[in-house]
Amino acid sequence: MRAPEFWAQDGAVATFLQPLAWLYGVVGRLRRAWTTPWRAEVPVICIGNLVAGGAGKTPTALAVGRRLLERGVAAHYLSRGYGGRLAGPVRVDPSRQDAGDVGDEPLLLAAAAPTWVARDRVAGAKAAGAAGAGAIVMDDGFQNPGLAKDLSLLVIDDGYGLGNGRVHPAGPLREPAADGLARADGVVLLRTGGSASAPPRPPGRPVLEARLMPRPEAATLRGQRVLAFAGIGRPERFFRTVQELGAELVAYRAFADHHRFREDEIWALVEAARDQDAVPVTTAKDAARLPPPARAMVRVIDVDLEFVVPAELDRLLDRVAAPPS
Repeated sequence: MRAPEFWAQDGAVATFLQPLAWLYGVVGRLRRAWTTPWRAEVPVICIGNLVAGGAGKTPTALAVGRRLLERGVAAHYLSRGYGGRLAGPVRVDPSRQDAGDVGDEPLLLAAAAPTWVARDRVAGAKAAGAAGAGAIVMDDGFQNPGLAKDLSLLVIDDGYGLGNGRVHPAGPLREPAADGLARADGVVLLRTGGSASAPPRPPGRPVLEARLMPRPEAATLRGQRVLAFAGIGRPERFFRTVQELGAELVAYRAFADHHRFREDEIWALVEAARDQDAVPVTTAKDAARLPPPARAMVRVIDVDLEFVVPAELDRLLDRVAAPPS
């Protein structure tokens, strides 16, 4: 699904849909009020967001899990497995499963640490705990009240902010911003060089600034002609990254988030790149959804999330998952 344009700026359509947005927000509040969360025996750290679509949750989850592992905590990832057919709970095995089985994001997470896919988050947390998890990092699930969270971080892309500030379907918000910020323990502000209005900052809670940094091998694209394509929540963020690498962006193509690429689509992109003497490039998340024969024909730009002040993350993790003594 591509986000409607009116989600970015307020207007007549958003105003027309506001009664449905009010109802959506009320239903969410009632669901949270009527649900008694189950608490795991190990800390649960939730990486969520307020808007539909990509805000940088998975890179943030990877960075948090990496820091836990560096501190000696056996972190496991937990994901709903959006786009996959397996309901779980199941441990992700990239050698046997693909994006059609478990979704694209769990494949990226599983390359870093044990990862579980479960539509039922509680069942997934129980499976991870039984397998020896010392902490569970949830990629998404902030609005799901079934599993108690010991630490919740909201990721906000400063290039998009909160869109028009309205709740779905009048806007991109999954819940009223004030409700979500009140439950969060902190905000990860992803600096992507955008020009959205300043995002809200929860009173009395830390704001951790972070950036997406391409891995060193991406530097080889400097000076090359590139055709970039992406099916992520904010594809324009990826296209800007390509340009910042010093590549010449001769063409680009945006697909819906989690788009399942067909072989004919990839062949068309590869041929278009060849016609323009360009290199076809995409994201690691998109590469997980490419047909196997196409992967060798496309360059992948992978990124890592880096916190501007890593000590701020450590102070939050100290609350729930201190290093073993």
